[in-house]
Amino acid sequence: MTRASKDKYTEKQKRKAEHIEDSYKAKGVPEDEAQARAWATVNKQSGGGNKAGGSGRQTDEASKEAARRSSARRAAATRKGTPRPGQRLDRMTKTELMDLARKRNLAGRSTMRKQQLLDALREAR
Repeated sequence: MTRASKDKYTEKQKRKAEHIEDSYKAKGVPEDEAQARAWATVNKQSGGGNKAGGSGRQTDEASKEAARRSSARRAAATRKGTPRPGQRLDRMTKTELMDLARKRNLAGRSTMRKQQLLDALREAR
């Protein structure tokens, strides 16, 4: 259950939170956790409720836009299995490389050494 009233949110924000919540539930996340994550995502992307008088009115539009772009970039990188922006492959640990190889579904990764993982990941780009 949500803790506070959602009256200050637009209908679009409410629909968005509902869709995000449904997605988390489909992945097996408990209902309370799914709802909390959904509203946190909506708040991160839009800066809070957008109707007159809400806490989101204190956040300027430039900050909201930057947060949306940042959030979208991180989400896309997670889906693609790419390293964090600015993180070079040769600076990653073998465990991090193995996780990345798993996300990219590289064959033979379990028997590879670190240098072999680096080479295979670079080639897979």
